Amino acid sequence: MQHAPKQHFTAAAVDAMATKLDLGQWTEAEKIALTCRMLAMEGHSETLAGQITVRSTDGTYLSTPMAVGFDEVDTRHIIRVDDSLRVVEGDGMANPAVRFHLWVYRRRPDVQCIVHTHPPCVSALSMTGRPLRIAHMDATPFADDCAFLAEWPGLPIADHEGDIISTALGTRRTILLAHHGFLAASSSIEETAYLSMLIERAARNQLLAEATGEIKELDPALARESHDFLLLPSVVKSSFAMFARRVVRQMGVGGL
Repeated sequence: MQHAPKQHFTAAAVDAMATKLDLGQWTEAEKIALTCRMLAMEGHSETLAGQITVRSTDGTYLSTPMAVGFDEVDTRHIIRVDDSLRVVEGDGMANPAVRFHLWVYRRRPDVQCIVHTHPPCVSALSMTGRPLRIAHMDATPFADDCAFLAEWPGLPIADHEGDIISTALGTRRTILLAHHGFLAASSSIEETAYLSMLIERAARNQLLAEATGEIKELDPALARESHDFLLLPSVVKSSFAMFARRVVRQMGVGGL
């Protein structure tokens, strides 16, 4: 029996996903709040460390505020800041670490949303001095798309650290920050949230595998093929919607 080419099945799946998936309907502020809650469920908010920002067309940024945990953020907490981190809308204080987000936005006009946190497994991997390795299908969204900053530049609240981190990120969507955490930067809230969920799981799987023996990485060409499929907008948005529904079920009455 002759096998149909993989492109045939990929195209059929893409066509079906365009009309048959529940992608949800949320405002930007609701997407930020949902992202906070879904990341909190994965352990991304154990301390005050962590920020989410979204670029607006008027040169301002929606942002999570200082000293509000991801597990308690709802739409009323979200603030708007300018490029000097002055709060221009909402109550609360801008997180000083948002300054290094601004460096990424200046260098990457394609980036519309940034997430930075210190989740447990990413943090543990970051302490080893080793980059993220692509050795499982679920890690392929990071294939040739996860930079590595091998040295900690210090507390990231000044321009020096922002320059270093944004330079190391380059054109990639994510970066593992040694002795620190990670940053995800992409063209949408959904994609940045999706990558932020996946990177903690990829780090966890890598640590578990390394504890049992030598890791065998995936063929780069096959990993890139999987990367491209798993980052299709329909896959990204439906994944975000799935994670969001879990959050909504957990929150119950009251919502965002």
